[in-house]
Amino acid sequence: MTSGGRRVLPDDVVIAVVVTKDRPDTLADSLDAVCRQTRRVDRVVVVDNGADPKVAEIVERLDLPTTYLPSRRNLGGAGGFALGMLQALALGADWVWCADDDGRPESEDVLATLLRTAVEESLDEVSPMVADIDHPDRLAFPLRRGLRWRRRRTDFRNLRVLRGYASLFNGALFRAEALEVVGVPDYRMFFRGDETEMHRRLLRSGLRFGTATSVAYLHPNGSDEFKPMLGEALSAQYPDDPVKRYYTYRNRGYLMAQPGMRWLLPLEWFRFSWYFLVSRHDAAGWREWRRLTHEGRSEHFTRR
Repeated sequence: MTSGGRRVLPDDVVIAVVVTKDRPDTLADSLDAVCRQTRRVDRVVVVDNGADPKVAEIVERLDLPTTYLPSRRNLGGAGGFALGMLQALALGADWVWCADDDGRPESEDVLATLLRTAVEESLDEVSPMVADIDHPDRLAFPLRRGLRWRRRRTDFRNLRVLRGYASLFNGALFRAEALEVVGVPDYRMFFRGDETEMHRRLLRSGLRFGTATSVAYLHPNGSDEFKPMLGEALSAQYPDDPVKRYYTYRNRGYLMAQPGMRWLLPLEWFRFSWYFLVSRHDAAGWREWRRLTHEGRSEHFTRR
């Protein structure tokens, strides 16, 4: 366990890590918001999974020290953040701040608030709320608390920190020492499930982490993938894109076989069987879900 109570020193190095692929316009907005923070980052590391000359130009224009890492192979979100985090640590980061290319910090004091919260609440990792970029009063992803789904930021107004929960690549701030304990994302995940796998490691590590409810990272709404069932008592994730379904179900198969998540397997079988066979009457979809989750459990991480 790291020393969560360590204070922020004036010469602490904060390095932002941003992963991008074929989104130069939204990336420019994201980087602009990162660079306008009242507590300025000391360096920005951009991992470009598309090796796009337009991205190189955007990074070159930033008014901050930068490290541009173009990749000729698409590393996915998991590999991109793994590479970026390791690069940040190699450059001497005391704190690593993660950002995506299709979202941005809501305000200019997000980083300062996260640092202050980490110190005052003795946290090894702290994240902002992830809010809908078009409707910032709503959450970009529904959050389950007990038997209820919470969809608005005001649902958490009585909490300063939501402990034991964090969205890990949308504005997440890690102490360098925390990454020594939990590691970096698993490249095999490629994308989909990489945040959940890191969250699993955080839970098992004994580190202190949570979400600061007073600040937000804006992100496109992703709640449409979660299909409610049984009066919203349960839900099943069903991306419309078949490629996203492939990685979602395969990676969840792997995750459900890992320590700390195995207890969820009976619920996983019940809700996805109900969704495909009862709600959708889709036996072929159920068979595909079974095949892909079996591939994940067997650690067959073939790219699609």
